Amino acid sequence: MTTTTTSSRPARAPQVRRRRRPARSPWLHVAMVPLSLLWISPIVFVGFVSIRSFDDIAARGIGALPTSISFEGFITAFEGGGLWRALGNSIAVTAGGVFLSLALSAVAAYALSRFEIPLRKTILLTMLAGNLLPPQILLVPVSAITDSLGIYDTLFALTIVQVGFGIGFYTFVLYGFMRNLPDEVFEAARIDGAGAGKIFWAIVLPLSRPSMAALGALSTTWIFNDLIWAMTVLRTEDKFPITAQLLNMMGGFGSSWNVIAAGALVAAIPTAVVFFIFQKQFVSGLLVGTDK
Repeated sequence: MTTTTTSSRPARAPQVRRRRRPARSPWLHVAMVPLSLLWISPIVFVGFVSIRSFDDIAARGIGALPTSISFEGFITAFEGGGLWRALGNSIAVTAGGVFLSLALSAVAAYALSRFEIPLRKTILLTMLAGNLLPPQILLVPVSAITDSLGIYDTLFALTIVQVGFGIGFYTFVLYGFMRNLPDEVFEAARIDGAGAGKIFWAIVLPLSRPSMAALGALSTTWIFNDLIWAMTVLRTEDKFPITAQLLNMMGGFGSSWNVIAAGALVAAIPTAVVFFIFQKQFVSGLLVGTDK
């Protein structure tokens, strides 16, 4: 008589093979190093010029390396060039323009993507087509409209112009993202008794955070660095943003390259800080929908 014995060893769980990431080629870094150095070389040059004195630049030329550090250019730019006032104007216009643009664009994109609005695609394409017009042909009409409304030469007018010319593109981007949100989430919210406003505030906005952050970084850069609309709707020097003030400084400090370089360096810092703070959200916002 034979007996069968069963093994008491537990069955091994099937091993899941992990996908090996392809090895990164070192040649990519070799190629990117000189390109990166070439890309940052202008800002490095401006930084060297900004910390030199006027006498040093006049004696040794603008292309020479600094022999000593001097903050004469920054002091003159802030005290005599009016950079503090211009920087405050730029921050006020940028903050108001970014907030209003994203708020209105989010509401418009939500309505166009989730409600059966007649001719909604035509409305969306019309809003986007406005951004394709060259701004040069709109300078006189925009100036005339702001003058007729009684808001010419005000920061409010500049903010409204920035919102008007940015909302079409922001709505188009947010529409594409909100349209791809799963319908099951909205159906579950409606079953729980949530209305359209509650769904937008509690569901759509949190899910749209990456794309909103990416658009926020882009709009901050565009509005803060804008010059053409500032020169179109503003006339008083006290209301100039920092870009217009830099252009104005070229007339008063045309030969003081350290002052001009200091002002340009100050103007570049805020947008760089915003980008580095929202860098992760900016990249994730650009990649939204690529895995679908």
